[in-house]
Amino acid sequence: MDPQIRIVARAERDRLGEGPVWVPERERLFWVDIEAPALRWLDLASGAVGTRPFSEPLGWIIPRAGRRDFIVGLKSGFAVFDLEADRLTPIGDPEPEYPDNRLNDAKVDVAGRIWAGSMHEAETAVSGALHRLDPDLTWRRMDGAYGVANGPTFSLDGRILYHSDSAARTVYALDLAGDGTLSGKRAFLRFPDAWGWPDGMTTDAEGCLWIAHWGGARISRLDPEGRLMRAIALPAPNITSCAFAGAGLNRLFVTSASRGAEHVPAAGALFELDVGVRGLPPRAFGG
Repeated sequence: MDPQIRIVARAERDRLGEGPVWVPERERLFWVDIEAPALRWLDLASGAVGTRPFSEPLGWIIPRAGRRDFIVGLKSGFAVFDLEADRLTPIGDPEPEYPDNRLNDAKVDVAGRIWAGSMHEAETAVSGALHRLDPDLTWRRMDGAYGVANGPTFSLDGRILYHSDSAARTVYALDLAGDGTLSGKRAFLRFPDAWGWPDGMTTDAEGCLWIAHWGGARISRLDPEGRLMRAIALPAPNITSCAFAGAGLNRLFVTSASRGAEHVPAAGALFELDVGVRGLPPRAFGG
């Protein structure tokens, strides 16, 4: 294995690891195993890992500004989660008309709003959408229809939202106005078959995108024009998402899935990569 890559030591592998997020106030990287289902975390100072089981699929976790609790995306919808009190409080279901859907991947924009995708859990219907959760805890459907709505991230100035339909092998770019409206949807990048499918994404401090390849055993760095700058092979086929962490935002953590690759020893591992660039400070939800 490339010396710039290491596997975080822990006893388990993730069935469907996703949604890594650095929470500097806690000095922890959090991520989810959607299908365990469980919340995971890594203490960067000590290397200690922890887990908290959930009773339904957990798509993502996002911290709240100035608070100790989180917003989480579940099969049943948005909820508030207090880790210390071990308390889950529902906010609401953005898709009551699609009981077979679940929330899947989310990020926070410069205004403190959550952008969250959804998908049909069995991946047999094109019923996914892109939702916006505002700081007043109201939500609005912003775009659809997606096979698997995935991987939101933003341009360096926050004026472009990048979002994938993994099922269509396409990353879209949408213009994001200050009031949270979207316009100008266009294809930013179409994955060739050999690349697999686009999954989770993040943006580095130079404005480049890092994209995880489901079925492609790698992550890629692309410039703001969509040109491939770098590809890093990983010893697991289904790479799911990535996030920069640590005090210097120079440690890139990458999640993966063991689903469909149980025979691969590193499938479902959490990887740490030294890629020589820094990420952007993480954003917390404004509500």
